[in-house]
Amino acid sequence: MQIAPRASGAIEPGELVQLTDPRGTKKTITTKPGEILHTHRGQVAHDDLIGTSEGSVATSSRGIEFLVQRPGLDDYILGMPRGAAVIYPKDAARIVSLADLGPGACVLEAGAGSGALTCYLLRAVGPSGTVLSVERRSDFAEVAAENVCRWFGGWPTSWQLLEDDLQDVSLGSLGSLGSLEPGSLDAVVLDMLAPWECLDVVASALRPGGSLVAYVATTTQMSRLVETMRESGRWIEPRAEESIVRTWHLDGLAVRPDHRMSGHTGFLVASRAMAPGQRAPERKRRPAPGAYGPDYDGPGGGHLTDNSAERAAEQVAEPEAG
Repeated sequence: MQIAPRASGAIEPGELVQLTDPRGTKKTITTKPGEILHTHRGQVAHDDLIGTSEGSVATSSRGIEFLVQRPGLDDYILGMPRGAAVIYPKDAARIVSLADLGPGACVLEAGAGSGALTCYLLRAVGPSGTVLSVERRSDFAEVAAENVCRWFGGWPTSWQLLEDDLQDVSLGSLGSLGSLEPGSLDAVVLDMLAPWECLDVVASALRPGGSLVAYVATTTQMSRLVETMRESGRWIEPRAEESIVRTWHLDGLAVRPDHRMSGHTGFLVASRAMAPGQRAPERKRRPAPGAYGPDYDGPGGGHLTDNSAERAAEQVAEPEAG
């Protein structure tokens, strides 16, 4: 099926509907004639929802009012079944922006997880774009397929899901969406434990100037990925960031930050591919004292001379008692 604009008008059978009770608890269902939703606050007949407009109010058998509306993608992602941990909306929005995705773009993601990011990518590239999802675990791929198809109402024609390891994938093997040549992808998104192991594959798949965005959970992963990219010289200087979102409590004059917030979930590392045969200019910024000291054994440390290593060690040495 083609990815269509967000539905509007009266709610029809087979549509996703979100019911919100007075306490803010949300329940998403697929409307079916004759079906009944059972909740702790009473029963709601699907027939009472079909034909109504968004923003209507449905009353349960216990007299409790529910707000009726189609769910936004953010609400759907936070409430859908999960195999792997999902990429939260705040990070998905930044990934779409950092990857510079728009209608018609061709993007590859590895791995697909529970399909959360896949939904955002498919909506960003539109029906004229292409999303290739690579997931090496069949159980995760199954959950991702179910979640994506439920959101879009069927299997999007612009999406291909491949159960494989990215390092073993050949672009020419992705034939159902047309053979893809090396250097033809606009963006690649990596969500895996060791993204640095796939940098050679990604570099050959991206077009010159194509975007790479990696989602990693720890600072050690982030450091190793960035240093490996710098050492290869095939990427512009990587950028690392995290997103923190805090909502506010609004009740008359009681205006304050909420006690709970969406804090750290992961780090985003973004860069762009150099042209074939070109090497990124070396950084002119001096490393922080001790960044590549004697105890550093990660990528990029081999370029230091003995004298520079000694100077780095001297800068972090404790001063002698005077």
